[in-house]
Amino acid sequence: MSLLSLLTQARQDASQDPAGEGSGNVRERLRLSLCAAIKQCTISRWEIAGRMSHLLGCEISKFQLDSWTAESKDGHRIPAEYLPAFCLVAGDHGPLRILAEVAGLFALPGPDALRSEIRRLEEEAKRINQERRKREMFLQEMEK
Repeated sequence: MSLLSLLTQARQDASQDPAGEGSGNVRERLRLSLCAAIKQCTISRWEIAGRMSHLLGCEISKFQLDSWTAESKDGHRIPAEYLPAFCLVAGDHGPLRILAEVAGLFALPGPDALRSEIRRLEEEAKRINQERRKREMFLQEMEK
């Protein structure tokens, strides 16, 4: 799907489903996203925990990962400050995309974000050139 298609779809979804009570509760979506990321990851839960520990500078255990993803562990949730490390280690940005989406933002990988920024700058340059041309035409009219 192209970036424009994703943005258009997200805008349509937002207009059809306005924020209602409980719409910000992403607990189950986040848990399922963590589970999917772990399942698709080529390394074990032990290795995920070890690499997260290294990135965060604090101990993360395999058992913590298990509790964050267990349906039965209602009170155990991954701290938000651990999500970037998890996503880097698991190679899946799905959990962060969920949080961004609910906050009304779009999370883009680095290259896509730069392409988007380049496009925005091109549009701004085009607008500035149009304004410059208008002023030049006005100046020519004034000098006649």
